[in-house]
Amino acid sequence: MIAWKKICCATDFSEPSRLAMEKAADLAKQFEGELTLIHVLTPPIPGASDVLVSSRGVAEVEAQEAEDLLPLWRAEAELRAGPQVKAVFLSGDPAAEIVAHARDEGVDLLVIGTHGRSGISRVVLGSVAEHVVRRSPCPVLVVHDHDVRAEEGVAEEAAHYM
Repeated sequence: MIAWKKICCATDFSEPSRLAMEKAADLAKQFEGELTLIHVLTPPIPGASDVLVSSRGVAEVEAQEAEDLLPLWRAEAELRAGPQVKAVFLSGDPAAEIVAHARDEGVDLLVIGTHGRSGISRVVLGSVAEHVVRRSPCPVLVVHDHDVRAEEGVAEEAAHYM
């Protein structure tokens, strides 16, 4: 039986990330391992939007929100997993930073949520989870939010009849 002692869960504070955090915490408890929650802050890309809204100001607000949320998520994970939970902020490209953290820290298992996008939205937005799976030095558990995906499917089907 595999014993994952160092588990890392990447979060963007979405519902799929919450489900991933819950699963990671449950696994950390089951294997008596440590859990690290990571959130990657993406630096602003200067562009035309800077004329209307300062991307630096938006980034500062997002960073403050993350600084407020990550300790709350850590506390929630500790309730499930025990006191062996850490929280880490990183900055840069999310997929690259997640993979680098896993490699540098000798992580045994990465857990990540996915929004389950498909089609053009996946092509345009990319998939952090897909990039992580392809480059990770360790196994990756990808957690889907089936309820949200089912609701989206129902909405798409209903739109055909309108």
